Amino acid sequence: MELIFLGTSSALPTTKRNHSAIALKAFGEVMLFDCGEGTQRQMARIKLSPMKVDHIFITHLHGDHFLGLPGMIQSMAFRGRKNPLYIYGPEGMIKTVEHIKNLGYYALSYPIHVHEIKKGTILQTEEYLIECCPTHHSVLNLAYSVEEKRSPKFLREKAIELGLKPGPDFGKLQKGIPVEVNGVLITPDQVLGEERKGRRIVYSGDTKPCSEMVEFATNADVLIHESTYESSQETKALENGHSTTTHAARIAKEADVSELILTHISTRYRDSDSLRREARHIFNKVIMAEDFMTIDVKHHEN
Repeated sequence: MELIFLGTSSALPTTKRNHSAIALKAFGEVMLFDCGEGTQRQMARIKLSPMKVDHIFITHLHGDHFLGLPGMIQSMAFRGRKNPLYIYGPEGMIKTVEHIKNLGYYALSYPIHVHEIKKGTILQTEEYLIECCPTHHSVLNLAYSVEEKRSPKFLREKAIELGLKPGPDFGKLQKGIPVEVNGVLITPDQVLGEERKGRRIVYSGDTKPCSEMVEFATNADVLIHESTYESSQETKALENGHSTTTHAARIAKEADVSELILTHISTRYRDSDSLRREARHIFNKVIMAEDFMTIDVKHHEN
């Protein structure tokens, strides 16, 4: 699982920070979380093709989080895309995409499926689970969780002891399918170890500090949380539905996450390292997101 930060600014882009967008390379695909203006150009700079993106998750309908969609949708059509594109977001997402589809003159060459979501599981495959949770912003905002489904360890030597030979039967048992060997039925529980925890990433979008965010992020490997202001601007942050560095750090600590990444930085801060230092007074494992920063989310040891 590889996180690529394509945009880390709040409200306005700067020469160093673009509007919000995060790519997740995992499970053989590229997912996009938020799509601020200029996202496809950011992707071009690191040679990450939008054509590989099948799922886009929008946290809320403030322009700095979705205005990259019109250009990306039209560019995909210009390149002859045929595969469906799936877009998830809060109430209003369907109407927004319909407006985007009718902007200017171009031929849409592929289907776009838009899902307005509220809470809970929104997408599930054999490899991963994606959930959302409403948080507290000036408009409806959704936080997202991506959790890897990790199979129990296959006990190879135990399987061989039971008369199995390496091959297709190993794969069937790993998928939970019993197999028969010399008239004896071998069940998956006989050759699989204990359940293993998969990696989990949580992204806050824009939000004030809230108990929902703590609960939603509990035990995550990575929490990506907005940190628009420093702690001295707490009143301004709360008035605008945002969080400070210390808010984000407290949420990370209460949720007992492994790592906190701060993003959505106000344009007033040119030295973002001071924000990271402030957060580290509360929570030790803090990273300040920068455009084009890549984070490799490691497997658990067990």
